[in-house]
Amino acid sequence: MSVAKVIELNASSKTSMEDAVKVGLKKCSETVKNIKGAWVNEIKVVTDGDGTVIEWRVNLRVTFIVQ
Repeated sequence: MSVAKVIELNASSKTSMEDAVKVGLKKCSETVKNIKGAWVNEIKVVTDGDGTVIEWRVNLRVTFIVQ
């Protein structure tokens, strides 16, 4: 029997929402092993004065198997 754990993290990218997810998972994988998946829990954007998106932010729930 295996046990899974879920952690929550935030990540950002100036490129896209998809890149923010990739950045978050890549950074998480430096210390967390056996990552099995993630949910995008929330999406936020930072805009400049005219409404142009300058940064994408995501809140992720990452699932991994505990050894």
